[in-house]
Amino acid sequence: MSFDEIIDRFGTHCAKWDMMEPIYGVPAKDGIAMWVADMDFRPPACVQKAVEDMAAHGIYGYWGGEGDYKNAICWWMSERHGWTVDPEWIFTTHGLVHGTGMCVDTWTAPGDGVVLMTPVYHAFARVIRSAGREVVECQMVNNNGRYEMDFDAWDAQMTGREKLMILCSPHNPGGRVWTREELEGVAAFAKRHDLILVSDEIHHDLVYPGATHIPMANIEGIEDRLVMMSATTKTFNIAGSHTGNVIIPDPDLRKAFATRMSALGLSPNSFGLAMTTAAYSPDGAAWVDELIVYLDGNRKLLDAAVESIPGLASMKMESTYLAWVDFAGTGMERDEFTRRVQKDARIAINHGPTFGKGGESFLRFNFATPRSVVNEAMERLTTAFADLQ
Repeated sequence: MSFDEIIDRFGTHCAKWDMMEPIYGVPAKDGIAMWVADMDFRPPACVQKAVEDMAAHGIYGYWGGEGDYKNAICWWMSERHGWTVDPEWIFTTHGLVHGTGMCVDTWTAPGDGVVLMTPVYHAFARVIRSAGREVVECQMVNNNGRYEMDFDAWDAQMTGREKLMILCSPHNPGGRVWTREELEGVAAFAKRHDLILVSDEIHHDLVYPGATHIPMANIEGIEDRLVMMSATTKTFNIAGSHTGNVIIPDPDLRKAFATRMSALGLSPNSFGLAMTTAAYSPDGAAWVDELIVYLDGNRKLLDAAVESIPGLASMKMESTYLAWVDFAGTGMERDEFTRRVQKDARIAINHGPTFGKGGESFLRFNFATPRSVVNEAMERLTTAFADLQ
């Protein structure tokens, strides 16, 4: 396939494009959607064929037998991440935001604290607060454009009410791929404060040359309090399938999660199972390898454009297709630089404060779109801040 192909997504109930005008005021007629974290590329042919085969059969009954599906997950984690997974550890949720909600529901009670390393993916805080729990923001240090963990400061914040910690690995929106030493630090922090550790690794396949993702499950001594979350949805652009996996090595944690799943009567969508099985394959792997090369080109284009504008800085991305751009150097108020991006450049983007403490001067740009679109967006951004040149 060609990642350069322009695919018109308007009028397809597409949140990213159909909702940018109602939400951000960016006109549909000539706006560019760079907010919602999905891609403007078709998935690999193997995934498309799986859906077409189901449609051709024409009967959409209950799915029976998850052996092939679970084996595909185990194969992928072993081949791509060096992580050995037992099929019995795998639960399927309605996406990973739902998986997060299930973890909060299973291991915390109303009023308990849930620890986030902020700024971080905004849906975590929304789910936690909606469940009547307290969001405990452990702000990361921005060390010359690179996020770092500050365990001494975070230790001082803990009160004993905290029961669970959510790690975003690789990190969204900062694009960090955590080192083994950093992950060992997270594990030690979770043990010191007796926290269940939920590691959301949905971006683990989207890692650029020079960085290597380490699954939290491959860190020793954390298994008895570890919950892993992964999905095909970001990697293969099938977020609408709403299929994610909560993978739990520890039998006691697994039993508790299974009980909550059963109590809520949850079971997976057959289309999502078929798409996941097809994606986690050699054909899917070859497609991902091509995708990374293409995204890396887009990343370099965006970084070069942003860095050429005085006062703007793009955080160095080791992973994801989500650029985290700091406007603090412009000296502008947040409303002003946001207005220029949305009104003048006509680009819909995510606002930094929604990601928590530390995000106030940032905007997040999704560059998983044809290169011509990224180029146009960057030309508009440059024009919108031309007075700074």
